[in-house]
Amino acid sequence: MNNMVSGPVAFVLGGGGVLGAVEVGMLRALFRAGIRPDLVLGTSIGAVNGALVAAEPTGSVTDRLVRLWASPEASEVYGDSVARQLRRFAARTHLHSPRPLRRLLERELGEGTRFDELKVPFRCCAASIERAAEHWFESGPVVDAVLASAAVPGLLPPAEVNGEHFVDGGIVNSIPVGEAVAAGAKQVFVLQVGRVERPLSPPRRPWEVAQVAFEIARRHRFAREMAALPDDVDVHVLPTGGGEPRDDTPWAYRDRAAVGRRISRAYTASRRYLQSYVEGS
Repeated sequence: MNNMVSGPVAFVLGGGGVLGAVEVGMLRALFRAGIRPDLVLGTSIGAVNGALVAAEPTGSVTDRLVRLWASPEASEVYGDSVARQLRRFAARTHLHSPRPLRRLLERELGEGTRFDELKVPFRCCAASIERAAEHWFESGPVVDAVLASAAVPGLLPPAEVNGEHFVDGGIVNSIPVGEAVAAGAKQVFVLQVGRVERPLSPPRRPWEVAQVAFEIARRHRFAREMAALPDDVDVHVLPTGGGEPRDDTPWAYRDRAAVGRRISRAYTASRRYLQSYVEGS
């Protein structure tokens, strides 16, 4: 497969919360096909997965990610009781504490690890509150940057970095294909959680209102960036293998049993896609 991929290779890992488990299956398919990244870009949960890949850009990272996604520590990130969530939300602006995610990242990446210590270049996207702008982290402490990128509004508090406050990068750039192209990538492999594959319909429940609005915004930008690709750039949007009815409900993140299914389906579908790509090249 390596002979079929020319030019700098970027892995682009998009946002999607608990559905980000599918990216582990896609990564496994990529590494088993012999594809390695020269650059990794991530947003939100894609920043979490992507930082680990940049620290260990070999097939062994997928085994590590499988264990991480199935671990009790991962469950703790959004594992507070409903009563505690409601008390926190009533007193503040978010349902969950950021401490479990910080502990998990510090354990996996190292508390003081900086961007220039990673094995391949890594960037992650967050949304600046004060500047109302897209911000790309590519230097400084990695854990702080990933926490900023993954600070989902309402679920986690804004992350403060150097006196500035940041929330989830998915608000401004959920699947950053354009940033990979601007960085010089000629082969881009997009690891997305499957929402761009599913049709939208008008919201029927209160929580669906924000979901639908967000999906329109993220899909619009992704479609615009895909339409503007230069002729010398190849982009491959890896398939998830399908979803489940509970994927977009507020309780999806509590269904830990679904993690293994998501990883397995995405691996099978992406492996098949990559094999077809080789045969057609």
